[in-house]
Amino acid sequence: MTVTVARRAWLTDLPVLLVAVVWGSSYLAAKGITTAQTVLAVLVLRFAVVIPVLVVAGWRKLRALSGAQLSGAGLLGLILAGIFLLETYGVVHTSATNAGLIISLTMIFTPIAESRVRGTRLSGAFMAAAGLSVLGVVLLTQGTGFSAPSVGDLLMLGAAVARTVHVLAMARMDSVRGADSLSLTTIQLGTAVVVFALLSTTSGTDATPWAVAAGFGGAQWLGLLYLSVFCTLFAFFVQMWAVRRTSPSRVSLLLGTEPVWAAVVGITLAGDRPGWLGFLGVALILGGTAWGRSVAGRDGDAETASPGDDGTGNPAQAAAASDVEPAQPHGTDPGLEPAGRA
Repeated sequence: MTVTVARRAWLTDLPVLLVAVVWGSSYLAAKGITTAQTVLAVLVLRFAVVIPVLVVAGWRKLRALSGAQLSGAGLLGLILAGIFLLETYGVVHTSATNAGLIISLTMIFTPIAESRVRGTRLSGAFMAAAGLSVLGVVLLTQGTGFSAPSVGDLLMLGAAVARTVHVLAMARMDSVRGADSLSLTTIQLGTAVVVFALLSTTSGTDATPWAVAAGFGGAQWLGLLYLSVFCTLFAFFVQMWAVRRTSPSRVSLLLGTEPVWAAVVGITLAGDRPGWLGFLGVALILGGTAWGRSVAGRDGDAETASPGDDGTGNPAQAAAASDVEPAQPHGTDPGLEPAGRA
């Protein structure tokens, strides 16, 4: 009996771990098909593949959304568009390793922001973990010699802040509570694509989606489909499947390994060489975010949900489930957690 349960748990964990792996590799995949002039076009193309599938899969519940839920999801979609823009422009101007590690600071920023909103105090252990993570980012970005951080590093830092805003907005917006997660995801991505399409048509310097699509070779199309099919659709549906077979916290824990895979892919496949200070920064970021995540998780489990909080619990766990659908603590399901994945 125990063997059967363990085997079933492993079969559930493996697809979730694969989601973390593909998310970790998504920075290199995006960097391989995107330039500063094609960011908007690539984003339009990436999600033009995804949205029809989501609409067909959730059409009935999508039609059942109320006006307030549509408005709330649309507002979240605007924030989401900002996340994608910051991340994708950021990954163009920095290394895949830096992008994947700097964005992991969302796991630190989110509990800090939540504590400010709630008026609570974080433990000393968490603040120590946050300090290690920030020091790690400094060393990572200065690993080859002390200088000003690159534009890409700063954009990824801004994306981490924007993700934090997105997580808190989802947890606090009454209009989206109780709405179907697939429907909210579809509306958010649809809103983001509208933003990208409008920007691409009004920009005088960026290539249009159809021009970029016409110029793509086989390798670029494979990269785009990898981002669309695996990093978005596969990730979304695996999480929906897994969260019904195991605990949301377990799903979130596995997805939290994504920065590890980003570092592995960037260093081994992209040939990123951060220098010895940069490698020390990598270790501090991974250790600090893992420590902070575990401390925040314990603190969140120890707290009782405040009145009006609807049991949304600790958003630090949601912040780790970054690309499409977070496994929310306490079984809540507010929709698309920072789908911002480059």
